[in-house]
Amino acid sequence: MFTGIIEAFGEVVNLEKDQENLHIQLKSPLAKALKIDQSLAHNGVCLTVVEQNDESYTVTAIQETLDKTNLGQLQLGDKVNLERAMQLNARLDGHMVQGHVDQTAECVAITSEEGSWRFTFQYDSQSKNVTIEKGSITVNGVSLTVVDSKKDQFSVAIIPYTYDHTNFHQFEIGTMVNLEFDLIGKYIKRLMNL
Repeated sequence: MFTGIIEAFGEVVNLEKDQENLHIQLKSPLAKALKIDQSLAHNGVCLTVVEQNDESYTVTAIQETLDKTNLGQLQLGDKVNLERAMQLNARLDGHMVQGHVDQTAECVAITSEEGSWRFTFQYDSQSKNVTIEKGSITVNGVSLTVVDSKKDQFSVAIIPYTYDHTNFHQFEIGTMVNLEFDLIGKYIKRLMNL
């Protein structure tokens, strides 16, 4: 379980294909504190640490993860948003995040708003995922509040701190991001469809 509050970046330093798996090595200030078998969110995707040293660590993504997230598009030097699993005795500063990406979305607009930014994302509505005004959404692992909700599109407002301390500062029109829709909303939607 995660909160959507990004702790650090990981820089992709090696990508190694192994049959249908992809081993991703990242350099990060968190590396020294990690342990083998620990869960860590990468752009919102929960992956297990399989190798670790003081400067870097390695995780493995299976083909399904590569197909359903933006991790299959990673290149050397890319920055990845990182968050360690939440502690039960800590404040929940974001919202409840599982690290299970529901689908990807495309950044379709970036608007400067006098000190902050509005990012708009388009997603495939055939999946029947929904957003609501003032509801929670996770974009590349970042817990955010929806400011404009439509059937297959939503916007979020990004303050300078979030812009600088997450990989939002790398987004361009066409950037693909990982989405995890609000956990409570998903259960309610499921119950309504029974």
